[in-house]
Amino acid sequence: MTDSATPTAIRRRIRSYVRREGRFTRAQQRALQTLLPRYGLDPEGAPLALDEVFGRHAPCTLEIGFGNGDALAELAHADPAGNYLGIEVHRPGVGHLLNRIESLELDNVRVVSGDAVDFIRQRLSPDSLDRVHIWFPDPWPKKRHHKRRLIQPDFIELLAARMRAGGVLHLATDWADYAEHMLAVMTAAPDFHNRAKAGYSPRPRWRPLTRFEQRGERLGHAVYDLLFERRGETTPPPPESRMA
Repeated sequence: MTDSATPTAIRRRIRSYVRREGRFTRAQQRALQTLLPRYGLDPEGAPLALDEVFGRHAPCTLEIGFGNGDALAELAHADPAGNYLGIEVHRPGVGHLLNRIESLELDNVRVVSGDAVDFIRQRLSPDSLDRVHIWFPDPWPKKRHHKRRLIQPDFIELLAARMRAGGVLHLATDWADYAEHMLAVMTAAPDFHNRAKAGYSPRPRWRPLTRFEQRGERLGHAVYDLLFERRGETTPPPPESRMA
């Protein structure tokens, strides 16, 4: 990699996901055909100027692996002063979110249908993100698959290179061993510090319940939230910011 702000050790493209398309509803198919050209961003290409993408300067939140997008749409609807980016590889979920964007008349959401690492590395500039949410990523529970887990030191280094000082990386999982792995990776990351001082954070009241979380709770799984702040000189958050 030639970008000096990009870590040099991004894994040799071991994917953290398997693309399973599943069934599309007619509404999802229509959304991909008619709404993705309007709200979608290409996962690969030259760096973006997010102020131009959204037509304004505002705090930007990135959600990686938004599933069906309901949580992202809820946050964006409740926070019209913020800009929201969502990345998802499974296109039925992308179609679902696009329909939510249309029904809620959201003009502060943009969607990427593709690989998060490619998009973050190629299309986002340093200091462009105020928050990053990675909620209930694939836990890859079998030990031989742990290398596929998204939360790895090199990926966290990449995120740090794209986040502003004082920005917050918010992780959540309902798999205890993945939570331990996340905590170990984040505690060792030199660019972040734990807002909880040590261990896990209470679930913020504003974080919507996701369907993966609800399924985990039905199975009796505990839920673990981790909130880590990007180190560096900070500027006061904008007064319209809703999230602490």
